[in-house]
Amino acid sequence: MRILIVEDELHLAEALSQILKKHNYAVDAVHDGISGLDYARSGIYDLLLLDIMMPEMDGISVLTQLRKEGVSTPVILLTAKGEITDMVAGLDHGADDYIAKPFSSEELLARIRAALRRKGEVLPEDALKFGDIELNTTNLKLSVKDKEIKLNLKESALLELLIVRKQAITSKELIIEKLWGFDSEAEHNNVEVYISFLRKKFTFLHSTVRINTIRNVGYVLEVTA
Repeated sequence: MRILIVEDELHLAEALSQILKKHNYAVDAVHDGISGLDYARSGIYDLLLLDIMMPEMDGISVLTQLRKEGVSTPVILLTAKGEITDMVAGLDHGADDYIAKPFSSEELLARIRAALRRKGEVLPEDALKFGDIELNTTNLKLSVKDKEIKLNLKESALLELLIVRKQAITSKELIIEKLWGFDSEAEHNNVEVYISFLRKKFTFLHSTVRINTIRNVGYVLEVTA
């Protein structure tokens, strides 16, 4: 899951980034409303953490514009205590939830999980399953029956994306945007390398799951007989 933090307090943005990365979320952070709007328009994020009081463009205005443009990404507003009017306005303009500063990391993570559940996503806190494989995104372990192997973070994120999308074809462009970010310099061969890594691990585990290449389109998970 990739999360965008839009927060002008640099120390808070960095602290949030570290908390989320520790729990295996991919994170980007920007520090003003205009940048937040531009990034959120990309459509690659699974959730936005959006501060209300920011320079250039406030969070309510960002949220209003996103919803006007049809961007349905879940949004959790970051509010200061006493901003009840702004909080109500945010919910009325399409926010999914809010959390008042200061807040604990446990509360933040719980609200993120709840927002993603409402969106209908498979959550990183759970074991993800497809065919005979099971991916634990907390400890990055991939297992088949009683045999398991440790993945690196990129491998885990890639497999998570493929499992969440189930039997839908996942393009290389989408993989790059989700794993590296839409403004990264990653190329198709970067994706091919990690697909190769996962295939070798499936073979090591004697899994019946395969990553099939759909020529000029992308990849799809399938279970062989």
